[in-house]
Amino acid sequence: MAIREDHNRFRDIIRGKIKENFRRYITQDDMIGKQENDLVKIPIPHIDIPRFRYGPKQSGGVGQGEGKAGDALGGEPQPGEGQAGNTPGEHMLEVDVPLEELANILGEQLQLPRIQPRGNKQVDTLKNKYSGRAPVGPEGLRNFKASYKEALKRSIALGAYDPKDPIIVPIKRDLRYRSFKPVPKPQANAVVIYMMDVSGSMGEEQKQIVRLTSFWINTWLKKHYKGLQTRFLIHDAAAKEVDEKTFFSTSESGGTLISSVYTLCKKIIDEEYPINDWNIYPFHFSDGDNWSSEDTKFCTKLLKEDLLEKCNLFCYGQVESKYGSGQFLKDLQKDFEGQELLVMSKIENRDKIPDAIKTFLGKGR
Repeated sequence: MAIREDHNRFRDIIRGKIKENFRRYITQDDMIGKQENDLVKIPIPHIDIPRFRYGPKQSGGVGQGEGKAGDALGGEPQPGEGQAGNTPGEHMLEVDVPLEELANILGEQLQLPRIQPRGNKQVDTLKNKYSGRAPVGPEGLRNFKASYKEALKRSIALGAYDPKDPIIVPIKRDLRYRSFKPVPKPQANAVVIYMMDVSGSMGEEQKQIVRLTSFWINTWLKKHYKGLQTRFLIHDAAAKEVDEKTFFSTSESGGTLISSVYTLCKKIIDEEYPINDWNIYPFHFSDGDNWSSEDTKFCTKLLKEDLLEKCNLFCYGQVESKYGSGQFLKDLQKDFEGQELLVMSKIENRDKIPDAIKTFLGKGR
């Protein structure tokens, strides 16, 4: 009981430290690279590390041999590096934190509402699992091996079993049938489609902002949809689907046609994600440069006439870039004022990531 109390107390301390430094963690690169299964290793500062406590002087014990204070142990003293200081070092402790716990902290800190799945979709479905045996049941579920064993045990117990003439005839009470019980089965009924402009104006810092934002979006959505699927699309003047690693490491050049990735997104939804069975969340990240106003008009048409009605939410995040004009966000704001299904956010730097996440997920859709 004492160990459990200590463990809970330690968890409360860790949770408090994460909440205290929440905005720093949400913009930290190396935390994402330390993800294992459903756990994330987080460095926690300022937790006292274990230390020896000395007893009274002249009490004897280990270490009371020849020599005097200041003598080197195991050889001649060696000069140290750097200058002496008068402040203690900062100790860092890495702790494993479940993604669900991070999602809870994210929701508390950003005051995110619980997501309400669209329509009648359920996160879990019930599946019959054959996990036992019963003395009654339909003939189609009779377990012949189990029935034979029961008949054999009865025959031996009655002394009727003859090894030289091993004939076993099961009777009604020997029969065994496979039995089942309904168990919840996670239903992968939500998909996040990440789209990113990888033209020459999107640098490494912009991609890291997208990566961090995507990590926290996934963390929150996984809390509400077990078995969440993710798809990754990149585009410059043309669009294509890639894996996650390629999504965050590709460097391209050339022009930008945003309609290419919206068209590909539409194709994937139409072919693989029926809107009656899936909750659909596209997220598009760009620096706001598009090839022409005509292509922007085509994007607007795709959104109005097709994509928005198929999605729970369509989110556009514009990452600040010294090479991008930022015009695409201005055009969307003008054409979709008051449209709740299209959520837009300007992500000027890492410090704006929490604000963007709250904007995207704050509607609870």
